[in-house]
Amino acid sequence: MAKLSQEDLLAQFEEMTLIELSEFVKLFEEKFDVEAAAPVAVAAAGAPGAPAAAAEEEQDEFDVILTGAGDKKIQVIKVVRELTSLGLKEAKDLVDGTPKPVLEKVAKDAAEKAAESLKGAGASVEVK
Repeated sequence: MAKLSQEDLLAQFEEMTLIELSEFVKLFEEKFDVEAAAPVAVAAAGAPGAPAAAAEEEQDEFDVILTGAGDKKIQVIKVVRELTSLGLKEAKDLVDGTPKPVLEKVAKDAAEKAAESLKGAGASVEVK
């Protein structure tokens, strides 16, 4: 199977109806265990006035925070790039500016996988 370029993928998406595209996003999320959430929704989730009972419920979203790059900084930058959609400069800036969140509001298993990958590269990581 030939690899499709980004332009070819966009052309395919342009031909899809909104319902087809919505179904595709759901399948994509299930296949890769990710969530396609708008940044605005993340900001609204932390709005003040949230009920205190929500804090008592079991936590289902976690943040992976890079607390230190360790001795293998280049390896850590590579792992950060794999985990995020950041470019080289952005990933390097994130690693240089520790402590910084690498992933936010992810499922527990995804957070644990990311933390293990970063620890394997020599970084110190905190999952909250």
